Amino acid sequence: MSATGLPFDDIRALVGMMRGPDEAAIAAVRARDAQLTKPAGSLGRLEDIAAFIAGWQRNATPAITRPLVAVFAANHGVVKQGVSPFPQEVTRQMMENFAAGGAAINQICATFDIGLKVFDLALDHPTRDITEEAALDEKAAAATIAFGMEATAGGSDLLCLGEMGIGNTTVAAAIYHALYGGKAADWVGRGTGIDDAGMARKVAAVEKAVALHGSHLSDPLEILRRLGGREIAAIAGAILAARLQNVPVILDGYVVTAAAAILHAMDASALGHCLAGHVSAEGAHRAVLDHLNLKPILDLGMRLGEGSGAALAAAIVRAAVACNTGMATFDQAKVSGKG
Repeated sequence: MSATGLPFDDIRALVGMMRGPDEAAIAAVRARDAQLTKPAGSLGRLEDIAAFIAGWQRNATPAITRPLVAVFAANHGVVKQGVSPFPQEVTRQMMENFAAGGAAINQICATFDIGLKVFDLALDHPTRDITEEAALDEKAAAATIAFGMEATAGGSDLLCLGEMGIGNTTVAAAIYHALYGGKAADWVGRGTGIDDAGMARKVAAVEKAVALHGSHLSDPLEILRRLGGREIAAIAGAILAARLQNVPVILDGYVVTAAAAILHAMDASALGHCLAGHVSAEGAHRAVLDHLNLKPILDLGMRLGEGSGAALAAAIVRAAVACNTGMATFDQAKVSGKG
């Protein structure tokens, strides 16, 4: 697909093309699980995860040999409202840290042999301030969604999604407020560690942005372009492309889930191929996961971003698949089954 000028109608058409999982592959994995050298159900959720991967890979013998963490980085005009204790240049500095191998996500990926790609989404051109105008026009938003769809181009078989961007917890909170209502303060967290005065500015920014764009927020894609950012648009594209290419997805935390929430608002089945890697300590992430009917794999009190929680969860997912495909059956091991 072209990465320039993709209209929203084409995005909607792609969402409508999504298939469900391969039920035959799921059944095959469940049948094999029943013959493995363990009591039935003794691996708990790992058994369900193995079947999940089989269904979405459409493969009765699932495999994860090319897992990838894709981190999308962007800057946000709303930062000028004093919503972050860190200056905007930190986003590019962290990009350089990723390239040098110095970030937490580098260590996690190296530990578990996971590929890492980091995407610079026009860092020198922040989105417009959402408290004053729409973050992006439709053409730019659609083009960024299309760019995100290229994240699966390398042939990964498990996609973990992460982000980096000073100010992006503010735009994520605005998306949640627009989607789920309530008070702005219900969705706003401390982000990178803002103080009480900064927290008040952040809540005010979310309130002002949602009120400004209120008459346009019945359409999830309008919520995305008006209140979101380039990394959120690109992540939405990556989730969609992965579904169309039979690649299961692990979502990271608070900001990544905002992209998922946009797709879910378009079609309640849109996240069927997604796992929640962890529940973030940021904001109301747990409440958002409840809205999306996603059960996190890990709960470690993390709120770093970068795809760190998703990458850690990928190790669990790989182990689940390895247990199903690599364990011996009772017959193979000459172990007596139930009498």
